[in-house]
Amino acid sequence: MRLRVRATVLAIVALLPFGGMSVAQAAAPGDVVEATPTTVYLAPGKLLEVPARAWHLRYRSTSAVGGSNIVSGTLLVPKSGYIGKRPIVGYAVGTHGLGDQCAPSAAMANGTELELAFVSLMLLKGWAVAVTDYEGLGTPGDHTYMAGKAQAHAVLDSIRAATRVSGAGLSTGGPVAIMGYSQGGSSAGWAAQLQPAYAPELRLRGVAAGGVPADLKKVAENLDGGGDFGLSAAAGLGFDAAYPELRLGDYLTPEGAALFADARDDCVGDLRDKLAGRTLAELTTQDVMNRPDWTARLQENRLGGTKPSVPMFVWHGTGDEIIPIAVSRTLRSEWCAKGATVTWTSVPAPDHVLGAVEGGPLAIAWLAGRMLGLPAFGNC
Repeated sequence: MRLRVRATVLAIVALLPFGGMSVAQAAAPGDVVEATPTTVYLAPGKLLEVPARAWHLRYRSTSAVGGSNIVSGTLLVPKSGYIGKRPIVGYAVGTHGLGDQCAPSAAMANGTELELAFVSLMLLKGWAVAVTDYEGLGTPGDHTYMAGKAQAHAVLDSIRAATRVSGAGLSTGGPVAIMGYSQGGSSAGWAAQLQPAYAPELRLRGVAAGGVPADLKKVAENLDGGGDFGLSAAAGLGFDAAYPELRLGDYLTPEGAALFADARDDCVGDLRDKLAGRTLAELTTQDVMNRPDWTARLQENRLGGTKPSVPMFVWHGTGDEIIPIAVSRTLRSEWCAKGATVTWTSVPAPDHVLGAVEGGPLAIAWLAGRMLGLPAFGNC
């Protein structure tokens, strides 16, 4: 009897797709897994709230190698009304670290997110802002730090997710922009290159990318042995998480293995303090950066190979000690050679952090013109 019942059930299930009965739609990138109302604070102690409605999100996205994943983030929507379809900005943060506690969503909930200064300027313009935590930062698994495609997908899908949050009042078809600095600048640049194929339905108007580490090998060479070597080590761990065939652990010395294992859950300050002055050569048993498998992935993650289909605002500080300005200048030249509309600006910042401070407001003002539909004129 049980066999007959089971056979009958299986037969009914097999007929469901063809019998006119509804079936669940397959999950897609940008689908919201969970949207929980939250409060975002401008300062520690939870004393000053950001004047916006906010949701902590978990949404579907795509890894660097095409696998399905779930990413977290935060959506902020101004409480004031907006005439027409409210614009949405996908905001890509700079380096926060590798541990879940370092995620932007955690910092915003604690009042310690410094990049809310830029987000607040966007909210004042009436724009909604989706801030991704990136893959593995705030969700299970290791953060795939500096894997360009994974970061771009997380940004693009945060915008898709924003339009699917019940009660947010956002709709598809409205103007979209993307902005980021440092790690966020790379994410924004990759989003610009991948958007036509990955998220063609988004009405992307413009992308602002600052302090862009477009060539990770050159950036790593600049950081080796310096005070910010921890950022290079973090990128090695990020690549190892994104591309399992790289097997970073096979090439670490015992000391290197211990230091890298300890770094896996560190925020950016600890990464700098614990690894300052170290070199990759003293922590590895092989020249990892020049292994064929690592070289191939580094080349794959080099920005500039594809023409962005939307206008780009690219800025960099002249005194940047972490990402040499020459890296961004090369990116500008390569995009310009492909016919992209690029507005390039160098700011007289004496270091990497001040490059964000000086260029961020300029980028937002430039994006405002794109949101209004005004033409962009590059300076290639």
